[in-house]
Amino acid sequence: MNNLSQSYPRRQGSQEDQVVYDYFLQHIRTDTPGQLVEDFRRLFIEGRGFRDPQIYIAVEKIVKQKNNEHQFNYFFNRCCHILINHWQMDVQSHAAIPELVGLLENLSPPRSGYQSTANRVRYLVKNFTQCDEYLKLQRLARVINNKLNPDKSNLVGNLIHRYPYLYNHCLLGEESSQEHQQTVRKIKNQTEKRFEVNLSRYVTYKVRLARVSRSGDLEPQQGRIIRPVKNPTLLRDKELNQALKHYVGTVDGGYTYKNLSQNFLSQTVHTQSFGRYKDDLYEYILTSLDPKYSKGQFNKNLYQLLQNTLPECNHQKPTEFLMLRTASQLMNFLVVENGKKPDHYVFVDMISNMGVTRTMGLLLKVVLVSNKVKPYLEKRFSILFNHYESFTKEGVPWLVKSLENLQLAFSVHFGKVDLSCVTSSHANC
Repeated sequence: MNNLSQSYPRRQGSQEDQVVYDYFLQHIRTDTPGQLVEDFRRLFIEGRGFRDPQIYIAVEKIVKQKNNEHQFNYFFNRCCHILINHWQMDVQSHAAIPELVGLLENLSPPRSGYQSTANRVRYLVKNFTQCDEYLKLQRLARVINNKLNPDKSNLVGNLIHRYPYLYNHCLLGEESSQEHQQTVRKIKNQTEKRFEVNLSRYVTYKVRLARVSRSGDLEPQQGRIIRPVKNPTLLRDKELNQALKHYVGTVDGGYTYKNLSQNFLSQTVHTQSFGRYKDDLYEYILTSLDPKYSKGQFNKNLYQLLQNTLPECNHQKPTEFLMLRTASQLMNFLVVENGKKPDHYVFVDMISNMGVTRTMGLLLKVVLVSNKVKPYLEKRFSILFNHYESFTKEGVPWLVKSLENLQLAFSVHFGKVDLSCVTSSHANC
């Protein structure tokens, strides 16, 4: 698909663009979402019979003026988001968002040989559905729609609502307006908070069950007091239990992931050279690996990667830039490099040999060394998500488990949920 955000620079729209923008900006304050969806359908899907002739004339001029499809895509995407950003602020209007995006599905093809305005509009809108911004609209619609009607579809793409750490990369582009960025940020914060609340309730429920089981008080009355709480993840209860204990508890020599990262940072704060820093980082990473695995090709490739990272700076004192650049190179190596070259053999190999939880723990260790590398990891997973969006969940179970584990790891280390009970010897969560 075309990348709309990279196709042209930021620019001011034409006078006619602004006329259409102003129409929607004015009418979102007075008209119902249903009326505006109908306006949108008549203007951009049918391309005729619009209630305000001046707006249709403006659109007529726009489709004649736009000398390439990218310019129309920018204009059309902006029209969509003017409505979506406003409706997002009102819960009662949320249903209009997937309804609006749904208009762009199964569009009738333009009639060959006809040069009418209506036909040109159909052609340009159909072309818009082949660009990346349309994918982002579809994902946003899924996130909104899931709140109203939980999606039963089996495709990976329909899981987007579950992973707020993907939102910045899967729902936004370089051309996203400030208003749209705020909209996505709000949804992201709400989703993170909801997951943390549900996770906390689930863990509390399991702790209470464990205490009742140990006390031997299994009277029916006691059982009715403890109301079941649903597992908020797609992991089995046993998998969730093991993952939580891994991310919260000790993993190496009685140290937690947080302890290990703090020890590493305190030891390297006085490191005099970047070359030495990379050697220390290499050892820091290896301590999380199964010795049988790390003695293979992996450690050789890892060592070579670090040695080849900015070798001309080896004698310089480590700076935040050098450390961040090294961490980003690690993410490319450990997960996936980029969307154009989505090879992820190392990542799948780690999962096959160490399991999902320990593999995600390794990535967490790198992030904990510098919080600024967290967006790099999120970007890597957005690439994997985009790559497998059309697959079924059963087709890539390792990816679904990875996404779920990363959500847990981020909640434990960067969220506000308190899961200290997980490590308590008196609580078999």
